[in-house]
Amino acid sequence: MPQGQPSVVPDDGLTTRQRRNRPLVVVHTGVGKGKSTAAFGLALRAWNQGWPIGVFQFVKSAKWKVGEENALRVLGASGEGGSVDWHKMGEGWSWVQRDAQMDNEEKAREGWEQVKRDLAAETYQLYVLDEFAYPMHWGWVDTDEVLDVLRERPGTQHVVITGRNAPEKLVDFADLVTDMSKVKHPMDAGQKGQRGIEW
Repeated sequence: MPQGQPSVVPDDGLTTRQRRNRPLVVVHTGVGKGKSTAAFGLALRAWNQGWPIGVFQFVKSAKWKVGEENALRVLGASGEGGSVDWHKMGEGWSWVQRDAQMDNEEKAREGWEQVKRDLAAETYQLYVLDEFAYPMHWGWVDTDEVLDVLRERPGTQHVVITGRNAPEKLVDFADLVTDMSKVKHPMDAGQKGQRGIEW
């Protein structure tokens, strides 16, 4: 397998190995499809490495069943790779404002408090904070606090944050940012989401 070569080698006093094994903050944002899908693909790689994985789904309904949840739970319980814990915080779709907004805000804050506890305890090696860009964008969770916690997290914990409208401060802070742009989508032609593609 070809090895990627960095275009810049910073004068930071770290060895190549130390720099290579730095814990990352990854952001998947933008209006295109695939932000969560890419994060769950990364979780599959982490599972294969034997890493403990914590998935925290913000905003989306706890009733919503995504295919990746079932697959990762089965893999996590198989004893072959890393463990997988799946936490659901939200009550409604991330792009729909509902009467239950106050409940959503509270659950998002509670979810963030749990993530903070887990980061402090080094519970997981990979955190997937799915749709977490929304609580920051809407002001439910303070972006500056998130950055402080991520900056000070101990050990080698990688954090992946998904969702549209990722705050600019988060984008500037992150190590890897992908903006998913939409070129075309079946919904543009009136087609609703379908089994095996959207869930």
